[in-house]
Amino acid sequence: MQEEKRLTKQSVDEARIARAVREILVAIGEDPVRGGLIETPRRVAEAYARLFAGHFEDPACYLEGSFAEETRDLILIRDLPVASFCEHHMLPFTGKAHVGYVPNGTVAGFSELARVVEGYARRLQLQERLTAQVADTVHGKLGSLGVIVVVEAEHTCMSMRGAEVPGSVAVTSAARGVFEEDAARRAETLALIFRGSTT
Repeated sequence: MQEEKRLTKQSVDEARIARAVREILVAIGEDPVRGGLIETPRRVAEAYARLFAGHFEDPACYLEGSFAEETRDLILIRDLPVASFCEHHMLPFTGKAHVGYVPNGTVAGFSELARVVEGYARRLQLQERLTAQVADTVHGKLGSLGVIVVVEAEHTCMSMRGAEVPGSVAVTSAARGVFEEDAARRAETLALIFRGSTT
């Protein structure tokens, strides 16, 4: 696997994005030099540089500052915001992620778990892949006894086009270690996640 690098805004070719956006405006019948659109290509390019920054970083790096702690009890953080783009139509999906793990001598800061989720979300994504990437990274980097990740999101590629079903929510989950092996433990943790969910 090719080594990923930390985020550098210069890694995104903003000038090329701006040219492409101008072409899109022309293609949909708009006038890219009218007042409201003159700055749109530049604005979109700047937005994309931030929205797709995850392509130029390795989110596992946020767990490098993990620390020793002998607890082996569940650690769960719910309702981490997720904002990403579906790779099929380049339309956004938004929602939340819930990340739980059972440590094996190493724990991570809560903010670092949030950054891992954000790092993978700021890419062209599939929700299924995003869920698995977070689970694999936390499990592998922390050497945990088990990880469970649940992502709930509304996809504008479903609400604004296609089936046109606004308000529908896709739910994906990934379980590793003890959560994959122990159905009762997995069910108990899922109950905690959904009991406290704000949906």
